[in-house]
Amino acid sequence: MIVNPSREFAQKKKTLLNNVDSKEEETLDQTLRPKQWGDFIGQERIKKNIQIILQAAQERKEAVDHLLFCGGPGLGKSTLSRLVAKSIGSNIRIITGPAIQRPGDLAAILTSLSERDVLFVDEIHRLNKTCEEIIYPAMEDFKLHIITGTGPMARTLEIDLPPFTLIGATTRVGLLTSPLRDRFGATFQVEFYSEDDVQKIIKRSANILCLEIDDEAIMLISQCSRFTPRIANRLLKRIRDFAQVEGMKRINKEITELGLSALEIDKMGLEPQDRKILEILIRKFDGGPVGLQALAASTNEEQDNILAVYEPYLLQLGLIIRSPKGRIATQKAYEHLGINPKSKIQNTKLL
Repeated sequence: MIVNPSREFAQKKKTLLNNVDSKEEETLDQTLRPKQWGDFIGQERIKKNIQIILQAAQERKEAVDHLLFCGGPGLGKSTLSRLVAKSIGSNIRIITGPAIQRPGDLAAILTSLSERDVLFVDEIHRLNKTCEEIIYPAMEDFKLHIITGTGPMARTLEIDLPPFTLIGATTRVGLLTSPLRDRFGATFQVEFYSEDDVQKIIKRSANILCLEIDDEAIMLISQCSRFTPRIANRLLKRIRDFAQVEGMKRINKEITELGLSALEIDKMGLEPQDRKILEILIRKFDGGPVGLQALAASTNEEQDNILAVYEPYLLQLGLIIRSPKGRIATQKAYEHLGINPKSKIQNTKLL
């Protein structure tokens, strides 16, 4: 599928990637983001359950129960949160766990909320312990406890908060403490999308961007999208750039193959860092098993990135296996990289 781009095309690729405007990209991302439930493709079970929760809360004239979305990056957790807020006609306040370091910052945000507002906390697993303890009574009783003074003079002030909805998003649900996790009224695991759903998303995005695109090109992009809408849209925008530079008014199979090759994305959607992880696992550790810490050190990659970004997709494709002893490369990984496996591959015996 992938062909080698010419030197001229490679230079164009370099120019294109260097000229990507982050503000323009952000604007495009907002344009492509679904604005209503009918535009949100996939995750049917989650959408159905959320809509039941929303309807019930509206009939009771109550704030929507607190929700937790778990899943990899780019799968639509923040989009679902925005749709929840829009459905109930409420404002949404968006923060990230790491950005809230002081209890006072969180208290200021909580006291600024109006009745039935939505507070979306991305990467909620990275909220520090002090702030997390402030969240408990706010979620459970809509009260804020503030301690003033120190020692014997310390006093606790209790401030009433308007009923609100906290929506948490996390790529690492296992890092959430039980007291925090148990305070959510519903938890949803946002899964990878089917290839058919990804193709529908690409078609929708191409229509919004006024792009003419062949079905074969859509199929190629979807196959390299890691079953993730954000990546599918990113690839579509980059292929659009390559087609524009080549003076093509329609995105076809050939320009898509050229673009993907220039971006160093192979037919399974693996990028250079994915292949690096697999190659080190195979060549340096004889296919495994290898622990996360050793793999991260050898690949010069953060452990969190391996767990949240790379590993889920490699597992989904069946290129690696996780065993009690560590990560193991499968026969499929050897074949994909064109590496001859040694006579003794003990993958199954090590599980």
